[in-house]
Amino acid sequence: MELGKFFKLLWKHKNLLIIIPLVTIIVSFFLVKNLADKYVSSAQIATGIVDQSRHLLDADPTAASSKEQSIAHEFSNLIEIMKLKTLINQISYQLILHDLKSKVPFKPESKLFKSMNPNARQHAIEVFSKKFETLQPLSYYNKDEEGLNELLRSMKYDERSLRKDLLIVRDEDSDFITVSYESENPQLSAFIVNVLCKQFINYYTTTIRQNETDAVNYLANLLEEKRKALNTKTSQLQDYKIQNGILNLDEQSKSIFDQIMVYNDRKQQAERDVASYNGAIKIIDSKFEPGERKYIEASMVKYNQDVINSQDQLHILTDRYVRSNFNPRLKPAIDSLSNKLTAQINQTSDKYIVNPLVGKDDLVKQKLTLEVTRDLAKYSIRAITGALNDLNAKFNRLVPFDATVKTFNFDIDIASKEYLDVLNRYNQTNLQSTFSIKLRQVEPATPDAAEPSKKMLLIILSGVIAFAFCVIVLFGIFFFDDTIKEPADLVKRTDLPLLGHLNTVMGSLDLRKLWDVEHRDKMRLFKELIRSIRFEVDQELRGEKVLGITSLANHEGKTVLAISLAYSYSMINKKVLLIDGNFDNPTISNTVQPKVYLENYFKNNPDNYEQLNNTTNVMGNHGGDVTLLEISDENFIRSKFNELKTKYDIIIIETPPLSSLNKSKEWLLFANKVVSVYEANKGIAKWQKDDVKYLKSLNGKFAGWVLNKTDPKKDRF
Repeated sequence: MELGKFFKLLWKHKNLLIIIPLVTIIVSFFLVKNLADKYVSSAQIATGIVDQSRHLLDADPTAASSKEQSIAHEFSNLIEIMKLKTLINQISYQLILHDLKSKVPFKPESKLFKSMNPNARQHAIEVFSKKFETLQPLSYYNKDEEGLNELLRSMKYDERSLRKDLLIVRDEDSDFITVSYESENPQLSAFIVNVLCKQFINYYTTTIRQNETDAVNYLANLLEEKRKALNTKTSQLQDYKIQNGILNLDEQSKSIFDQIMVYNDRKQQAERDVASYNGAIKIIDSKFEPGERKYIEASMVKYNQDVINSQDQLHILTDRYVRSNFNPRLKPAIDSLSNKLTAQINQTSDKYIVNPLVGKDDLVKQKLTLEVTRDLAKYSIRAITGALNDLNAKFNRLVPFDATVKTFNFDIDIASKEYLDVLNRYNQTNLQSTFSIKLRQVEPATPDAAEPSKKMLLIILSGVIAFAFCVIVLFGIFFFDDTIKEPADLVKRTDLPLLGHLNTVMGSLDLRKLWDVEHRDKMRLFKELIRSIRFEVDQELRGEKVLGITSLANHEGKTVLAISLAYSYSMINKKVLLIDGNFDNPTISNTVQPKVYLENYFKNNPDNYEQLNNTTNVMGNHGGDVTLLEISDENFIRSKFNELKTKYDIIIIETPPLSSLNKSKEWLLFANKVVSVYEANKGIAKWQKDDVKYLKSLNGKFAGWVLNKTDPKKDRF
């Protein structure tokens, strides 16, 4: 629905949508017909970034993905370098030097250029040549160089002018960068592109080569420092080992630790043997009576001496065996002495040293053997404990050596890693510097033919833009337009019913001629709309007779509607009374010049004998700052209206607008139905919303709206 309204608005302004684009096209034609042809020259630079044939030695397959990510950054960096002010200035210098030296300049000479004498030209050539060789810009704070800057600007050779038509892009995903320039001279376009490519390659090669040389030299010096630091740490460790007699701390500490574990095992075994031998001896002793033990001890004294001597020798030999770390060479001597000791013990058992009445000689032999073995185990424990103490002392002495050596080794590891890292970076940088990117201009710029003319395109584009601009402006007007143009808009905005609408009628309205003869379409439409409103009013009144006509503001058409309705009712043989209740603007009274005035008729005065005759159909007012209830009280006025109802079929009251506050509302107290006139193409102001609420508060008393001054083209029969 809203879109349809917008198209109607466009159709309404169709002449505007045709004339403005047409004028724009005509103006554009005269503006572009004398435009000079444009010439574009292009050149290509191979970067070697994507070309794998130039990266055979420095290629890193593992870094393929990361390299792909950096390619775009490398191309972007190259393009930005080409756009540097330093390189654009080089083009400016070359262009102005060409025009100063050549008889055929690229562009027509400017006024400033023509005003230069030979000395000034020679001076300009010297300054521009020096600036070109040293890659320096002209200073704006030097009067002489500022004048040369002004010369460049006058010839459109300055940086800002050159950048406008300069285009530098990468050719999709290729290895090439395309440089192009557009101008009115094909020689100029080719010259600018070739100079830029040449200066860019020289600048980039020089800068990159210097950076690579500095990087390689720095890494070489750093590598030498790291090598010296590593050698120093290694020499300190060697000197410390020599001074403290250290061969291999790990092997030495491991050997001592293994010996300690072996001695601990043997000590634990000996302690277990001593405990078991003591238990066995205790059990044997328990089997002898006290008297027998005395006999045994007395008889064995002379034999025990030999056993004790042999035991002492065995103790000495066992101690040597333990201290020699269980040297197998001493094992045969220990076994021989043990056999001798066993024989001596057996000899003691052969004598009658026990009570011959008791057969316990075997027990005695066992006891003696167990005692000897126990004594050997006890002595071996003492020897093993001494050896353990010596080994622990040696092991503890190695701990501070180990800590110091580990510190040296840690420092050497760090120095070695730093050295290797620097060495790798040095080798990589050295290789990259050898195979770094080498830019080359693979396709020089040449003067080409003129570009296809864009004049027709510009003319058409100007017409399209003008048309689009008009449409946008009309859309803005449509979007922000909150005026009421159609009856449906009024109902939607107020939520109140609608009785009908009236079209706009230009000039004076002669109601007699309107009903007597046929007029043009607008008059005929107006008459039909009045008839429709009359019918709707009859349906609303339902036998009632008083109709009040009001509006939200002045000059919205109350008077026209009131007079038209009154005349329309008279045409169907109704007796009508039209009351002009608008004291502020008594249009009906001034037009008709009535014989009866409501100030006289409604005034509650015993001397008032104002009566209406059968020919009276208009009651006017004298105007002024007065209200209805100031003329008389409500009850009297109501009685007068009852009297009027008996004489007339329909009473139409034109009231003041609702903006006059109580002046209108006092009249509406006596109306059976209220009709409000609203002028089309106006919006409802904020201060009028209260009046709309008042009409809603009338409930069934409000008959509806009449929309006045509508567009007749939108009306339908």
